[in-house]
Amino acid sequence: MTHVSPCSYLIWAVITFLVGVFLVFHLWSFDRFKCLRWDSGPYTGAFKRIMTYSYLISIPLIFTYAAGNTVIKYKEGYISHPIYGIVPKPHQLWDKSAHHSIFPLMLLFSIAWGLEMVTHLEELCFWLFLVNSGSSQQDWFGSYYFKTWGVGSVIAVLYMPLVTIFTRKDPLTSEAYTFLAGSLGSLSLTLWFVPILWTFPGFLNNLRREGVDIATIVRLTKFSELNTIRVVFRFMFTVPLLILGIDGVRPHHHINENPFWTDFLVVIAGFGCAISSAITLVIFFPRSIEGEIAAADAKKEKRRGRSHGFQTPDLDHAQQQAMEYNYQNHPQTANYDLGGVDGTSQDSRIYPPTDDKKWDEDLKGAEALPPLRPNRRRGEDVEMGGVGSVGLTETNLSMHNLHYRNVNPMVSNFTSPIDFAYQGNGGVMGSNNNSRLTFTRK
Repeated sequence: MTHVSPCSYLIWAVITFLVGVFLVFHLWSFDRFKCLRWDSGPYTGAFKRIMTYSYLISIPLIFTYAAGNTVIKYKEGYISHPIYGIVPKPHQLWDKSAHHSIFPLMLLFSIAWGLEMVTHLEELCFWLFLVNSGSSQQDWFGSYYFKTWGVGSVIAVLYMPLVTIFTRKDPLTSEAYTFLAGSLGSLSLTLWFVPILWTFPGFLNNLRREGVDIATIVRLTKFSELNTIRVVFRFMFTVPLLILGIDGVRPHHHINENPFWTDFLVVIAGFGCAISSAITLVIFFPRSIEGEIAAADAKKEKRRGRSHGFQTPDLDHAQQQAMEYNYQNHPQTANYDLGGVDGTSQDSRIYPPTDDKKWDEDLKGAEALPPLRPNRRRGEDVEMGGVGSVGLTETNLSMHNLHYRNVNPMVSNFTSPIDFAYQGNGGVMGSNNNSRLTFTRK
């Protein structure tokens, strides 16, 4: 894009910087950057590391490409062309240092694009596996979907930089072939997503008929909607660059020589790339606001208990709620002031005299009181206690759903396309038909 205006590159740099800011905020809120550690948990395998780092590396690489070209374009400025008028200075007239930076920046962009395709291919293969898998097929790592992702990822990581390297002699030709190769690969992956989005509502209806809990249905529905939005922005990213790439390899550059269409397509591609990457972050590292609030409340209660000595503040609060419930719904069991009766003191609080029938009614009212439930911790997940029944956490719901015969256990345990926790054979990632794969939020 040596003929693109500086403003287009500036827009790319700004929006990718904003994606980076959102990435930092989201990962801090997710688990305080624990997911970025090489060993972020007992079940962190090579697959999750590859997916996490390949995605996180691509964003700063794209920002470096956009920011570097922004600095160069504004530094070189414009020239007055006798035919085209005021245009950005061609790369042939750039300073030697600026001209030498074209290939490194384009190589960074091609590497980032290859890593993006690794991410997109994994999601495509995973959703195909999830939609088509039955209860008899439970091993993602042993499926041909996983093997397809492995082979395709190696090809994507290799062929994108090689295209840039082999065409580096002419910057415009290298740029055109890089856009063409990358957009064809990304567009093919995006088109494969369309059938998945089309069949996913039927997949959800089948889960409803099988009796899967509503929390799992809601979670999968949310991911389906996010994927739909992301596919739209992927088309916005790939189609404009495909147009520029095809026009760039042709003898006559009708679009690339038009300043309006060139800048318009570049800006649209920038927004598509940035927004789709932000949605990918939300899908890969889904936040559970309910779980975060429960964990924060549990920490507060724990600190409060330490500061006041050994006590049970949750139980006291639950008892107070039960008393209020009793006073509002069973006034016959409320305490009466019998001061001065039969020598009792004014401060004595006892139940009034009653017959056996009323006493039985009082006992039934007491039995109808909601139960008191303490806080319970399940690993890093917290079930909040209180008065009345308490819903199960996502982890316990997934354990509850394992008895469905026609539903893959991975569906009920789903939290993220990359968050696998293999718990068979001592936690070594592999294939075992007698072992169970579960998803664990880190």
